[in-house]
Amino acid sequence: MYRFLTLALAAGCLAAAAALSALPASAEVRVFACEPEWASLAQEVGGSDVTAYSATHGGQDPHHIRARPSLIAQIRRADLLFCSGAELEVGWLPVLMQRGARLGIQPGQPGHLMAAEHVEVLERPAVIDRSLGDVHASGNPHVHADPHNIRVLASEVAARLGAIDPDRADAYQSRLADFHARWDSAMAQWEPRAAALRGTPLIVQHAFWAYLFNWLGLEKVTSMERVPGIPPSAPYLQEVLEHSRSTEVKAIVRANYEPTDAAEWLSERSGLPLVELPSTVGSFPEVTDLFSYFSEILTRLEAIPD
Repeated sequence: MYRFLTLALAAGCLAAAAALSALPASAEVRVFACEPEWASLAQEVGGSDVTAYSATHGGQDPHHIRARPSLIAQIRRADLLFCSGAELEVGWLPVLMQRGARLGIQPGQPGHLMAAEHVEVLERPAVIDRSLGDVHASGNPHVHADPHNIRVLASEVAARLGAIDPDRADAYQSRLADFHARWDSAMAQWEPRAAALRGTPLIVQHAFWAYLFNWLGLEKVTSMERVPGIPPSAPYLQEVLEHSRSTEVKAIVRANYEPTDAAEWLSERSGLPLVELPSTVGSFPEVTDLFSYFSEILTRLEAIPD
């Protein structure tokens, strides 16, 4: 009799816990996205069943933001955490997680989604050393700059939303199918434009564009940073300038949030055009979603003189 009561009590506690953690049928799933690209993707798949909040905006460097009280308040209400991962947010996300993240968005839970864990990560370093600068041990975290990764991650976010909100799992899968159809149509238009850019030699300001260069087949001649994340010294900039004069280079590429001084100095002295690319959704007024993000990147690269 005692054993029966114990088992019944345990079953009752588990049922109560499940009821407390279940998302009410009428409630929107609250997504805390670390970057605008993931908020945009979650909204594409989630539609009106999702409210997506981005911790950063298109003019910010996502490596370096403060764990503000407003972000703590947002993450406390989140049902799904959607971030780049690969240590991109290591300077601030752990603080937010410690100060209010619920069990459902902790690592290992359906509500914890790190993009870099679901696609091939480029530029994994063979050696980790502080002298090498801002090197991510897990590789380059800017996985959103390849549209093939976006397609994969759309499927993943649909699965996570369905696990968190099973009553609307079919709706998420339906929106996913619609997104995939629109994305495939856009890709069919982008790929010929991408092929025309293949092999274009460029200087980059920072190691942001590995995935974009990999997709487009662009050639990185050199970087304006000898050490990633560390502003270039005057002697090193002079080396880059000399290199640009002795090598066929078409342009200098920088992300919109990066400092302009060094890139403008190099552009003025080399005569190379300086091309500012959007780092994410919202970087420029015309970049309102992931579709316009890639379209704008291609348009700006296509404007580079031959």
